[in-house]
Amino acid sequence: MLALTMGDPAGIGPEVTLAAWRALRGELPFVLLGDASLGRAVGSVAEAGAVFADMLPVLPVALAAPPTPGRPDPANAGAVIASIERAVRLALDGEVDGIVTNPIAKSVLKAAGFPHPGHTEFLAALTGRAGHEVMMLAGPGLRVVPVTIHVSLRQALDLLRTDEIVRVSRTAAEALRRDFGIARPRLAIAGLNPHAGEDGHMGSEEATLIRPAIAALRGLGIEASGPMSPDTMFTAQARTRYDAAICMYHDQALIPLKTIDMANGVNLTLGLDLVRTSPDHGTAFDIAGQGIADPTSLIAALRMAASIARTRRQA
Repeated sequence: MLALTMGDPAGIGPEVTLAAWRALRGELPFVLLGDASLGRAVGSVAEAGAVFADMLPVLPVALAAPPTPGRPDPANAGAVIASIERAVRLALDGEVDGIVTNPIAKSVLKAAGFPHPGHTEFLAALTGRAGHEVMMLAGPGLRVVPVTIHVSLRQALDLLRTDEIVRVSRTAAEALRRDFGIARPRLAIAGLNPHAGEDGHMGSEEATLIRPAIAALRGLGIEASGPMSPDTMFTAQARTRYDAAICMYHDQALIPLKTIDMANGVNLTLGLDLVRTSPDHGTAFDIAGQGIADPTSLIAALRMAASIARTRRQA
């Protein structure tokens, strides 16, 4: 059993949740922590499992205001946060195998005083793992891990350090072993600059920051290659030579993943004491309530969370 958070109730979360339930009702049980009007209110995870085949089970989280599709309301920020907090408690207490999070609107939560840059950092704080969190985006043909995440590009350049590249890469390698069953993970380390610096003619960070990190990773027994030129490392042929790409900043990682297969992309948080996945898209307020939202990524996130939980149990 998985716990699914509500996300922003004015986004596409409610409709893709119902679509995912219809697609998975005979395959993979989950319980929604959110608006009871979307399904059948239940009082426990056990009860949720008993009704899943017939109706979407919901552990109710009360909304402060009725949601209007496409019109986010900061009044409901407390409910959005409470849904995440309750899902984490269920996972840490062993009542569910993992959590899947519907998309939130960071700007809406921040207007209500939310202090975290995003989901990833909030989950790390809730689990006592702040500073250990790592974001991975995974699809059928590519896994990417950004070293710096929810900061501006200018800040990312200032924050990039050799020890952080090593930390993120080690966490990614461990996740590939533990969560994906890859005995000897292969990491491709991206360069920062065009052509990976062109031997220093287009930047020095490859020599001063990235190559020392690769040497340190190899010293730890991790198969790491690079620094690779960011404009060629995501071709179909190049992707066959590694299990995950370690990228230096947010868009360097997410642009190729979403271009190759956004519909099946899944966001994972590594480095936590629980399984967490999320669809690789946002709240999509512009199409909310129109019945055209694609549930493929949420379905993939639910399936991946269940697969990771199963792999961990078998290990």
